[in-house]
Amino acid sequence: MSTDTDVSLSSYDEDQGSKLIRKAKEAPFVPIGMAGFAAIVAYGLYKLKSRGNTKMSLHLIHMRVAAQGFVVGAMTLGMGYSMYREFWAKPKP
Repeated sequence: MSTDTDVSLSSYDEDQGSKLIRKAKEAPFVPIGMAGFAAIVAYGLYKLKSRGNTKMSLHLIHMRVAAQGFVVGAMTLGMGYSMYREFWAKPKP
């Protein structure tokens, strides 16, 4: 019986920072969607104290819809961009 202890696991060799950069290059609209989501949530928390007489639940629903809309829009743009790269921008042999 031979045991192969010299197995190269290149996917486990990369740290989280380089993995995030590699994934961002593969799908650039994912980090844009994440950043937009975080920005909308931060804005919603900032505006929470000055919402006036608007109910808390209504304010939270509006912020959730805005954040989800931004993420869905970024995903849609990302899919359109990847389809463009794959089908139209690809050089024809």
